[in-house]
This record gives sequence, C-alpha cells and structure tokens, in this order.
Amino acid sequence: MKPGQFTYHAPRSADEAVAMLAALSPQEGRVIAGGQSLVPAMALRLAMPAHLVDISGVAELARLAVEGDELVIGAAVTHSRFETSAVAGPLGRLLAGVARHIGHYPIRTRGTFCGSIANADPASEWCVVAACLGATMVARSARGTRRVAAADFFQGMLATALASDELLIEVRLPRLAAAARWGFYEFSRRPGDFAVAMALATYQLADGVIAAPRIAVGGVEDRPRRIAAAEAAIVGASPSAALLQAAADAAARAVAPIDEKAETVNYKRDVTRAAVRRALAAAAIAEDQRA
Repeated sequence: MKPGQFTYHAPRSADEAVAMLAALSPQEGRVIAGGQSLVPAMALRLAMPAHLVDISGVAELARLAVEGDELVIGAAVTHSRFETSAVAGPLGRLLAGVARHIGHYPIRTRGTFCGSIANADPASEWCVVAACLGATMVARSARGTRRVAAADFFQGMLATALASDELLIEVRLPRLAAAARWGFYEFSRRPGDFAVAMALATYQLADGVIAAPRIAVGGVEDRPRRIAAAEAAIVGASPSAALLQAAADAAARAVAPIDEKAETVNYKRDVTRAAVRRALAAAAIAEDQRA
C-alpha cells in the first residue's frame, strides 16, 4: 500500500517547528524525525496524518551534550550516535550496550532516541532506559516549556503525557556514578525483532552490599517501569546467585502482562524472570571482565 495524501513541512528551527505544530495539530498534523515507526504505519494506512512536520533538518535538535550531571539528547539525535560512547563513564557504556539491540543498522542511522520515547512502544529499548534511570522529558509548545518525569510520561500502550501540539524537544538522562554497575538483557525471537521482554539493572556496591538499585522491565506490560519489589529484594545485601534469583522471582510476580491468556501470561512471567536475572548477573560482572 501507499501513504494517504499529506502536506510536508520542513521547519528550520525549533521555534518554527513548535509554531507549525500549534497551527497544524488540530488538522491532524504530526511530527516526523527518523520516521521508522510513523512511515511504516502510514504505508499501511494505519496512520493518515494530513500534515507532516519534519524536524530532521533542525540543527539545534541534533544536540547531544553533557550539562552538569545530565546527558541532554536532542529530538533529532539518532540511535547510531550511541553505538560508540556518547558520554564518558558507565552511562556511555550502558547506552552503547543497549543501542546494538535496536532494530538493524539502517534503522539505527535514521531512527531517533526522542522519537522512540515519544512513540512509547512498550518494547522500546530507550523507553526502558528512560524509565530505569529516571529521565526527564522536555516538551515545548506555543504555551511554553515543561518537564515531565519518566514515571509520569509513559501512560500506556503508545500513549504519553505529550499534548498533540507539544514537541519532545529533548530528553535528559542523569549520569551514573563512576562506580555504578549495569546490566541489560533482551529476548527477541530473531535479531532486530521487537522484544518479548527486556530488563535493565543498575546499582552500586558499598562495602560489599548493593546500594541504590534500579531495575526496570519492558516489552511485558503496556509501558516500561521500574519494579520496586525486585529492587527491595537486593538492596543492602551482597550479590549472590540466590539473591539475583530472588529479585528475578519478585519481578515475575510483580508484572501484569498485556495478554490475559493464561499460557501467554505465564510465558511472559517466565521470560521476565530470566531477563531480570540475566541483567543482574551482567551487572555483577565488572565491565573489564566482560567478554
């Protein structure tokens, strides 16, 4: 199939893009950056926007920079920018480790970090990163700029706190402490497929025990989220196989898989258990000892 008819707009600045959205969003106007989600939907006529506001040529939105303790990721920054370390320290290595799981190389060169966040697919790797690390989403409209915490931003399957006239101008990720450990695990049926389940874990070791744990799961429920029960299972304890299994079991009990069929729910819980255990096991291995 082919897309329906639409009018193409190419703003040259963020302010111009926001002004266009203010005028065109009531007329079924949509933002496009990499187009790796919207264009296939348009080709199948699952989405038929009357106007496309293409921000890929807005230079200021391609900004990737460190400000204080945050990594600032502009709306036009592609996935491929993270394949090598985008920032020094554990955060840069974490992002590089996650990026290789996103689609295939052509997708990573066109698709954008913020586009993935705004699309809010539960199986999006960047959405899990944002939920786990406590990202801040910066939205701009003709009414002004506001910041939304990750916990409030993701509101369901492909649903976010963004208004139709708001542009996700940037995402801010807090930098990890120098001693932070991290592990990521994703299960998909084939490389590049949507994930069945994924887990991201970070923590620090203080006097041999786990401190400040963060464990998030994606691809299982209608949105990515941190699993408080899994975090509680490991905080203040020394890493061990039994401890990691206890956290994985807690995560499996805590999730509410989207599909309500008993066999699918049980399968999703089992995959969640394995993903969390393997993410935590990866975090337990010092980075210079990983294969």
